[in-house]
Amino acid sequence: MSSTPLLFTTLAPLPSASPGVLEPNATSCQEWEQAHHLLFHLGNVSLLLGLIIPTTMSLHMILLRLLLVTGCGLFIAWATLYRCNLDVMVWNVVFLVVNFMHLFFLLYKRRPIKIDRELRSVYKRMFEPLHVKEALFQRLTGQFCTIQTLKKGQAYAAEDKTSVDERLSILLKGKMKVSYRGHFLHNIYTNSFIDSPEFRSTEMHRGEKFQVTIMAEENCKFLCWSRERLTYFLESDTFLNEVFRYLIGKDITNKLYSLNDPTLSDKAVKKMDRQPSLCSQLSMMQMRNSLASTSDTDDVLNQILRGGSAGSSLQKSPGTKTSAKMKPIAEGLEDDVFEESTPAKSGHMGSTSSEEV
Repeated sequence: MSSTPLLFTTLAPLPSASPGVLEPNATSCQEWEQAHHLLFHLGNVSLLLGLIIPTTMSLHMILLRLLLVTGCGLFIAWATLYRCNLDVMVWNVVFLVVNFMHLFFLLYKRRPIKIDRELRSVYKRMFEPLHVKEALFQRLTGQFCTIQTLKKGQAYAAEDKTSVDERLSILLKGKMKVSYRGHFLHNIYTNSFIDSPEFRSTEMHRGEKFQVTIMAEENCKFLCWSRERLTYFLESDTFLNEVFRYLIGKDITNKLYSLNDPTLSDKAVKKMDRQPSLCSQLSMMQMRNSLASTSDTDDVLNQILRGGSAGSSLQKSPGTKTSAKMKPIAEGLEDDVFEESTPAKSGHMGSTSSEEV
């Protein structure tokens, strides 16, 4: 029968309980050492300055990491040259590497973004005033969009042939002409959307065709997004989605204003910043939706070409209807403004219709 050896452990003796007697290894300060070298104090001052930087400063994270790197470097020099302490040096080397990596990442994020020369004008005129960062604009224009060209006389969209579901474009260079059944409507100039009315009107309806012809009057260059991929991208970024809604709405308003006043010169349209009144906005929306319809549009077009008032001609023509296919451009602001006078107007309209009957 084999016997297994027994293992015995020796415990350290307990410290003496008698008062006033100190053991050799007891943790108590019998005498204070002299102050450390100046490098040790400079390292602590650097850490202190990094921790008290206010967060309201734009570069507070970069300054914090920079001061932490400086403090760790001073501690390494102190531990190596004056204390000869390996563990202090190793730990500060680890802290130095970690903070340097954070500092490099922060500087990389703030690097200057180089926007393509052809897109800089669009960014300065349309997106920078809305506080869109250059990095975000580069993401928007660098993933799923292309720069395309059209020669003079080529068509961007053909009436009743080109689908509106494929793309959304901004004109970068040149000028385009919009016409309906051979009749001129308005021009499209640089730094403006080409097909914003169709993009807004068919957000919930797919498979529609352009109701107008868009032709290049000069050699043109435009920025073109894939509509489906752009929609998915905007759904993931709420800020950019609101920016696009504003830009497209403003572009539609400018196009409707130029449609309502075709006598404007090219320079006047380019410099036009004021918004039309609510009444003119309402009449122009009705006109644009009527022109987008596929039936009963000849009478409306003839009235517009004769120079009549857009609002009155549309109100007096009972056969004018918005398209069953194209979604009308919804504007809730105008409905709210004219909501209070609805009963009086309805009574007046009722008496007028009874007189006509």
